[in-house]
Amino acid sequence: MTSLSCTVIIPAYNAARTIADALQSVQAQSLRPTRIIVVDDGSTDETATIAGAMGAEVIRQRQQGPGNACNRALAEVDTPYVAYLDADDIWLPHKTGHQFPALAGSSPVDGVFGMVRLFHHGEEPAADAPTREGWGRTTMLFRTSVMRTVGPIYDPKAGLGDMVDWISRARESGHRLVMQPEVVALRRIIPGSMTFDRDGRDVGYLEVARRALERRRARLGREGP
Repeated sequence: MTSLSCTVIIPAYNAARTIADALQSVQAQSLRPTRIIVVDDGSTDETATIAGAMGAEVIRQRQQGPGNACNRALAEVDTPYVAYLDADDIWLPHKTGHQFPALAGSSPVDGVFGMVRLFHHGEEPAADAPTREGWGRTTMLFRTSVMRTVGPIYDPKAGLGDMVDWISRARESGHRLVMQPEVVALRRIIPGSMTFDRDGRDVGYLEVARRALERRRARLGREGP
């Protein structure tokens, strides 16, 4: 099995029931990443124990949000490429092997995303299940230098929207991001997760929109009339 000089970052909070599936999907890649870092974001279950037993590097911290967990891990990354995976989700075996050529050599592409197929926790993924563009952590593969140039992932106070904010900032900075048409990951629908039980967390998107508007006003102010 060939390897890719890439670190995979998995933020995890109370993910004991899914973290093994996530890690196995990384370890089964046709182009296997060289490091896996799991950030246990204040879990009260066996998330960290399971991840460590499966060979991942584990960082423990008090609960601060998935964005903060990713930022903490990025500080430890020493590989030229970095990928992310939500602890509820699963990569398909060809994920990194398919995406890496888009970044290799003198490619002008800075980051790659892919499609996800949805499945319900406790059920087998269906080949005809709904798919959608995976503009988020689970499908992204980036140059590490670009991640650091764009800056930290921000966790909205209301919960959702961290990656919407970061991707917007990456685009505003002029980085080229590509959405590939192939399905590269399975997105788990699980009761109790942040995206399943939104419970007012959509307010986070309003905060993200406000931040984008403030950046736009700041740019216009610098450019002048």
